[in-house]
Amino acid sequence: MNWGAFFIDLLQILGGLIAGAVIGFFVARKYMQKYIKKNPPINEQMIKAMMMQMGRTPSQKQVNQMMKAMSKYND
Repeated sequence: MNWGAFFIDLLQILGGLIAGAVIGFFVARKYMQKYIKKNPPINEQMIKAMMMQMGRTPSQKQVNQMMKAMSKYND
């Protein structure tokens, strides 16, 4: 058995796995950022419901301020 060739093959396999994991991470991260931007986790109706549960009647100005703050946080 040629140990040099074995170690080269082993390094190639490990290098491929590491490169695949790194590339997969960045592709998944980019996909999730695009998905979150397209489908935000909170919307105006949720903000209104949350404020109503706290005992406040929100004005549209307050809702817009909250949405602006949330979008600034996501960018």
